[in-house]
Amino acid sequence: MRLLALLLLLFSPALMAVVETYHFDDDEKRDRYQTFVEELRCPKCQNQNLAGSNSPIAKDLRRELHRLLEEGRDDEQVVEYMVSRYGEFVLYRPRFNPETAVLWLAPMIFLALGLALVAMVFRRQKKPAGAATETLNDNEKKALNDILKDQDVGDTNG
Repeated sequence: MRLLALLLLLFSPALMAVVETYHFDDDEKRDRYQTFVEELRCPKCQNQNLAGSNSPIAKDLRRELHRLLEEGRDDEQVVEYMVSRYGEFVLYRPRFNPETAVLWLAPMIFLALGLALVAMVFRRQKKPAGAATETLNDNEKKALNDILKDQDVGDTNG
């Protein structure tokens, strides 16, 4: 039984995973590469960066990123290249433009709506429920007094 567990452990896919290593001419390129693989999103994995994804497309993107950096492209050129091929989705922090305006403005719109709703609730709580906003004219006051007198008479007789 122990031998079987040891064999399963030795041949598990996690242990056989390939760790990609790229050679860079200088430390600045290596640092830029690390920054990019942390900040670029894998198109297949949805919410995983390139550093944490083992999908084939993430491996291709890492290889392409290495090539771009070795060619001497600056950060803006690298981002433009990735966005032109994979869209704004590849960026964890998409740029503000008409296509991404909803992503950037929706939180502020929802916050404003929430604050307006809270203000309406507090405003309604300040007014007592059923409070009359109009005053009674003389005829209405007389009719109300007559009703109240009739009730008082009925209560004393009962």
